[in-house]
Amino acid sequence: MINLNFRDSRPIYEQIKSGLLNLIVTGAISPGEKLPSVRELAVELAINPNTIQRAYRELEQEGIIYSVPGKGSFAAEKGEAIEAKRAGALEKFDEAVKELTQLGVEIAELIERLKGREKE
Repeated sequence: MINLNFRDSRPIYEQIKSGLLNLIVTGAISPGEKLPSVRELAVELAINPNTIQRAYRELEQEGIIYSVPGKGSFAAEKGEAIEAKRAGALEKFDEAVKELTQLGVEIAELIERLKGREKE
């Protein structure tokens, strides 16, 4: 289901968020499908339940999952999850563009790189 890389620079909860988001976006987890409980996933991944809880809480704040008291957490509609992932990717893109321009890379060069990707 979710693969963790303990050598990854990203925190474990971020890896869990990313893994769940990818499963929802790709359809491996259907909209409305119940997610594993915090305890189940913590046992499966052999990590602290608080880490899972943080990932679930942030996914819920981003509208990717929703919880029903007494029932558990469920995947939101695919369109909402895709939009959340898209927004996150665009935010990372903006940060990368800012960093690259601070390093002296011209906007024209970035545009050419984007056009090259479009042809692929």
